[in-house]
Amino acid sequence: MKKTLFLLIISSNFLFAQFTDINIVKEIRTKDKGLVVSAHPLASEAGAKIMKMGGNAFDAVIAAQYALAVVYPQAGNIGGGGFLVGVKNTGEKFTIDFRETAPAKASRDMYLDKKGNANTDLSQNGRLAVGIPGSVAGFYATLKHANLPMEKLIQPAIDLAEQGFAITEKEANLLNKQMHYFNEHNKIQTVFQKKNPWKQGDILIQKDLAETLKLIQKNGEKGFYEGKTAELIVAEMKRVNGIITLNDLKNYKVAERKPIVFDYKGNEIVSMPLPSSGGILLAQMLKMSGYENLEKYQQNSTEAVQIMVEAEKRAFADRAEFMGDPGFITDKTSMLISDQYLKNRWKSFNVSKATPSSEVGKITPQPKESTETTHISVIDKEGNAVAVTTTLNGLYGSKVVVAGAGFFLNNEMDDFSIKPGVPNMFGAVGGEANKIEPGKRMLSSMTPTIVMKNGKPYIIVGTPGGTTIPTSVYQSIVNIIDFKLSPGMSVNAPKFHHQWLPETVMVENNFPETTLQNLEKKNYKIERVTQIGRTEMIVIDENGNAIAVADGRGDDSVAVE
Repeated sequence: MKKTLFLLIISSNFLFAQFTDINIVKEIRTKDKGLVVSAHPLASEAGAKIMKMGGNAFDAVIAAQYALAVVYPQAGNIGGGGFLVGVKNTGEKFTIDFRETAPAKASRDMYLDKKGNANTDLSQNGRLAVGIPGSVAGFYATLKHANLPMEKLIQPAIDLAEQGFAITEKEANLLNKQMHYFNEHNKIQTVFQKKNPWKQGDILIQKDLAETLKLIQKNGEKGFYEGKTAELIVAEMKRVNGIITLNDLKNYKVAERKPIVFDYKGNEIVSMPLPSSGGILLAQMLKMSGYENLEKYQQNSTEAVQIMVEAEKRAFADRAEFMGDPGFITDKTSMLISDQYLKNRWKSFNVSKATPSSEVGKITPQPKESTETTHISVIDKEGNAVAVTTTLNGLYGSKVVVAGAGFFLNNEMDDFSIKPGVPNMFGAVGGEANKIEPGKRMLSSMTPTIVMKNGKPYIIVGTPGGTTIPTSVYQSIVNIIDFKLSPGMSVNAPKFHHQWLPETVMVENNFPETTLQNLEKKNYKIERVTQIGRTEMIVIDENGNAIAVADGRGDDSVAVE
């Protein structure tokens, strides 16, 4: 599938194309070449071209992330944070946690009014919603695994920001729909605001962002966390009620953590640990549904969906009760993913009817988590694999652009339990484990994952989608391993989601009606939605043939070295 846009980008350092097309490529099969899958064709192309210049998978993912900060401003970012899972061809497995953190002035009740009611507008929009950004520090933490200097890896993004690029129809529609938020929350005019509506093919030029990227290129991490850019961030905070200080920025640190690694039917799953709930949820869901031999059933059949929904329900109940930043809570991961615990958890499964949510967890309201995240999957010809998911949280984050610096700030504070029992923007409920504390990382659902087979990367997968992320990754893995679907069918098959609360099964509009009717007979409540996630997947077979698939739900695209 291809979509065409006219584009003019000329650069002496990095040539994309002159008066030519942007191709949105949905699937590529290749061997002995690197592949990049991301939410935007220009970001995928940036990563692929870096590999042609001698970069490996980690070079490519840095270049693609910076490019997404320019061409995909609704979720790509330098003002947010994320998680990276890497597997080297030496067998080394590692993760980088560059999740945002709460400012030093943050407090447990900072979003409560005088009557003790939660004000979710303050946690979701404007400057008080902003956590300390981690993305730039995360890119630099990745650099030690790369071949090329940051100066080269950031250049494609600088060119895109400085010279401009043609926006897609989807991007134009999003900008138009969000314009009233931009007008409300920005005191100084931004490049995203204009009188006439945006339309497909309009050129978006971001000079301020280009200068910010050049400061990073020249001064490294300090070009963002100190000096001019840091001062502009703090000045933006002071315009209304933001609380991030220069010290907050200067003191930000990434955390390198041991990945969650577990077996699923002879495959080694490598995923993200806390403060991402994703890896734990994935382990719980795969193990519980594994007790029922999913491979016996058809994908999206009544039997398979019921088993998987009940596994999702139990995992999300545990998320609400037990999960948060491991630096602030007792980390119960080993217990939560143990067979002893999960087999006991699964005893209440009843094939004849839905298990009420009240029977699998103590009912407390859940916070809602934004769906506006973005994922990149990469493999290089040497066999290094990387999965990285980053986010601003909501669509365009807090809607605040740093004046003079040109980038959106996150609204990640909403991913804390702003009041135990109050749902966040994604409907997820949180408890004491995820309460607001200075320096704390907010709980996340991001689930960048690499599946290993015979010691080599087999599946590289991830998706945006808030709380639907772990369930989409879960379904993607089961689609390949249990249901033997092709990568293309696995990515684009209709998805479903259950997160314990609310007590509904969310399904995409094209979900099989017979399955839904049968589930309703078993007391499941069905909610139809337009879209769940946008999965980016690479599958490598035993002969080294690689298939990369970009989700058909968006402008996502594959590029080859």
